[in-house]
Amino acid sequence: MTNIYIIENKLSDIRKYLNILERYKKYSKEEIVNDIDIKGAVERYLYLAAQATIDLAEAVIAYKNLRKPTTLSDSFHILNEGAIIDATMTEKLVKMTGFRNVIAHDYGKINYDIVYKAIHEGVVDIEEFLGKVSNVK
Repeated sequence: MTNIYIIENKLSDIRKYLNILERYKKYSKEEIVNDIDIKGAVERYLYLAAQATIDLAEAVIAYKNLRKPTTLSDSFHILNEGAIIDATMTEKLVKMTGFRNVIAHDYGKINYDIVYKAIHEGVVDIEEFLGKVSNVK
């Protein structure tokens, strides 16, 4: 069983990654794509934010003693079953998990339209998720 300390650490990690990503919102999609350093940093911090969000979901599942996930994205379906997040948020976070897999495993070419959108909109989904699980005690 996960203790609340692990959940609090994951929340802190995610907030740190989101704060770092905030710095990259000022760049255009073209600037991100054409600057290898910015591109690498954005990909890395999006990956870290997504992975930490998945880890947080798994920690909440363990804390609440819900069924064990069989896949990374299953974690968000379980939280939906447990009435911790709604179906809309579940689908957004499942898509985030797919995006994380693309970055992690380099499945083909990364679509920078999606990367750019993730910096500006995807982080809002993660922030909303943090709001939901911050009260899971």
